Amino acid sequence: MLPFWIALQFLSSLPVRLPGMPEPEQLGRSLLFYPVVGLLFGGLLWLLDALLLGTPSLLHAALLLTAWVLLSGGLHLDGLADSADAWLGGFGDRERTLLIMKDPRSGPIAVVTLVLVLLLKFAALVALIEQGQTLALIIVPVLGRAALLGLFLTTPYVRAGGLGQALADHLPRRAGGWVLVTCALGCVLVAGWAAASALAVAFAVFVGLRRMMLRRLGGCTGDTAGALVEVLEVVVLVGAGFW
Repeated sequence: MLPFWIALQFLSSLPVRLPGMPEPEQLGRSLLFYPVVGLLFGGLLWLLDALLLGTPSLLHAALLLTAWVLLSGGLHLDGLADSADAWLGGFGDRERTLLIMKDPRSGPIAVVTLVLVLLLKFAALVALIEQGQTLALIIVPVLGRAALLGLFLTTPYVRAGGLGQALADHLPRRAGGWVLVTCALGCVLVAGWAAASALAVAFAVFVGLRRMMLRRLGGCTGDTAGALVEVLEVVVLVGAGFW
């Protein structure tokens, strides 16, 4: 179970403490449990949604979104902000883009991007609450974390050394493929046609963003992985409001 606890510590703000520094092989295997962490997030959000029944929809959505952000500790939002700054400020240059992503400061484009993403998530949550389509609260976090697994399975990691390189180098690839298949089947079993539509949208977002990473950087970084999660989640949530 150590790989699961590694995944939970890395992806969440929950009070998880490991006994020591994990071996690289355990770090790689932890990627297999990323969708499980997404399922845990989804279950907690779904439970909170049930507890908030009868609450005015705007307040209901605001509380759900706050819980969503707090669960991950803003990890992926930070990656989105850094990626947004780098993509604009990098002017198409690989090295400049990578350098900007290492800068902890956020520029105006990062702030605007975060505001727009959170606003769209909030509006989508309001729509889903009013439509009673809250199974999306379970499906979307799973798809977001499964996308991380898919990214590390299919895309080179461009920063040598560090946690990301250990994850990429020691990921059990065949097992990773089976985890992704299981996630897809599980989502369809839980939510039927709506989940099939969500999978199609998520796959299209994944392919498009991965192609952008390859063209600009030749692979992915931790920041672009975080950006992938946030963009994929918001697009699928917005799409769910139309199904």
